[in-house]
Amino acid sequence: MAKSKKNIVYSTNPDFKFEYDEDVVEDTLPNKQQKLRVLLDKKQRKGKVVTLIEGFKGSSDDLKELGKILKSKCGGGGSAKDGEILIQGDHRDKIMDLLKAEGYQVKRVGG
Repeated sequence: MAKSKKNIVYSTNPDFKFEYDEDVVEDTLPNKQQKLRVLLDKKQRKGKVVTLIEGFKGSSDDLKELGKILKSKCGGGGSAKDGEILIQGDHRDKIMDLLKAEGYQVKRVGG
């Protein structure tokens, strides 16, 4: 991905140095420090139910890896982005057991 120049249209200063938007790589917190929330969601999903895991703090690669593991254990599809993992179907109990076994702090939100 190309770096984008930040807040500059044009400069006549010959000594000017461009500021670039740097991709910030966030360190992934250890499992014991992660506080994840597991909830059921059906908003904007045409009535379909999904299990949502929120609160992951870390790199997108680690988030996707955890999402991949949970999807395979639950036998469903889903996605992982923006600190959230979405698994198709109601798998709250199974996901909570899997996350607790991995050492995550897990809280069930709602019903």
